Amino acid sequence: MAASALASERPASAKGIFVDNRWQAGTTGRTLPVEAPAEGRQFSCIAAGSREDIDVAVRAARRAREGAWGRLNATERGRLLQNLGRVVLDRGDELAALEARDTGKPLKQARADVIATARYFEFYGGAAEKVHGDTLPFLNGYFVATIREPYGVTGHIIPWNYPAQMFSRTCAPALAVGNACVVKPAEDACLSILRIAELAAGVGFPNGAINIVPGLGEEAGAALAAHAGIDFVAFTGSPEVGSLIQAAAARNHIGCTLELGGKSPQLIFDDADLEAALPVVVNAIVQNSGQTCSAGSRVLIQKSIYDRFVGLLADKFASLVAGTPEMDRDLGPVISLRQKARVERYVAKAKSEGVPLIAKGQVASEVPAQGHFVAPVLFGPVPRANVLAHEEVFGPVLAALPFEDEADGVRLANGTDYGLMAGVWTSNGGRQMRVAKQVRAGQVYINGYGAGLGVELPFGGTKKSGHGREKGFEALREYSQIKTIIWNHG
Repeated sequence: MAASALASERPASAKGIFVDNRWQAGTTGRTLPVEAPAEGRQFSCIAAGSREDIDVAVRAARRAREGAWGRLNATERGRLLQNLGRVVLDRGDELAALEARDTGKPLKQARADVIATARYFEFYGGAAEKVHGDTLPFLNGYFVATIREPYGVTGHIIPWNYPAQMFSRTCAPALAVGNACVVKPAEDACLSILRIAELAAGVGFPNGAINIVPGLGEEAGAALAAHAGIDFVAFTGSPEVGSLIQAAAARNHIGCTLELGGKSPQLIFDDADLEAALPVVVNAIVQNSGQTCSAGSRVLIQKSIYDRFVGLLADKFASLVAGTPEMDRDLGPVISLRQKARVERYVAKAKSEGVPLIAKGQVASEVPAQGHFVAPVLFGPVPRANVLAHEEVFGPVLAALPFEDEADGVRLANGTDYGLMAGVWTSNGGRQMRVAKQVRAGQVYINGYGAGLGVELPFGGTKKSGHGREKGFEALREYSQIKTIIWNHG
């Protein structure tokens, strides 16, 4: 895709809220600016949804669930989801350009995100008619069966780091089992979500099945989480906001899925294939400029090979370059000036505390001066008590920590409040399984980290990384509930 195509991409903006398959004026008329992170300037705007707008959307979703959307059978729902996946692929260039400018990520990554978005719709479209119940043995004269039913209306609060992909990841399974969705996307980046909602209307989703209310988290997001008409809530974001979401859901006695970030380790043992591990370890922190909940932000290296592997990492980090989306470099800018300042504070604090800066990448000289660029950095050895060993930076900052032996490596891996993902690099089969079982994380990779999209693989965290599972068939169970039918036939 040419740079000119990206630069000229300008979505229709500030149309209001997307409810009942059409744009409607928001109740306040207020708007929020949409800034291009690579340029550091506004290029569009979105509506600032209000509590009243959320109420309009929830009521529309309820009508859909009790009307046309609720009357569709599983095969029909699946067909609509698969059709939407095909349209997303057909509009891939348009959506990738929009996503890249809105988030700042390289075009190659935005293209991969669009493919992932379509894959969620395809997977859950094919799975919609495969959600089965059970028959249960019981007393003589009885027949007992369980069926899975949708909750009704589900609320989805979407982060800004992967807008299109996160929209499909959370909404596709909810729709597949028959829920109607109300979505509050992130104010920092959500234009691709708004466009996909239009595409969904175009392929035939009934009015009210998918409703989007952009706006601020403390206004529209808080209103959605607390709305009495919502039957289940899904949230991805920080642990602090996750606590508020969970408290709001509890007041209405409904469930929620929370994915709240991580400080994920990759353990490099002395028998690991270092050449194979190197690009994976680097990509796991550089992808999306480190703004990924599952970022491998800690690399734990056995002492006997620490210097060797850190040297390999240093050479690789020194060659990394951040650039604009159309440059398609190793990484783009971070999402906002606020996020840039956050990353820079962590880097400055580590330096002031004497943590060695091993290597630093570059920012391309030709990027706009106002862009939110930060160079990727590698620190080590990072003291175990240092904030870089415990806190989620959400930027391209990798902390290297040495460990003694297997037991010490596991202890170090588990030494944070988070537990989302982990990588274990060793050729010893026994150690692979021992460590995988002992590390507290929702996903553990052996001699790898991340499986591309991995839509089939249940995903979620432990400890402060949250609870509940997305992806795979587990997500279908997450967005549905069991009903037991007991038939006394005599």
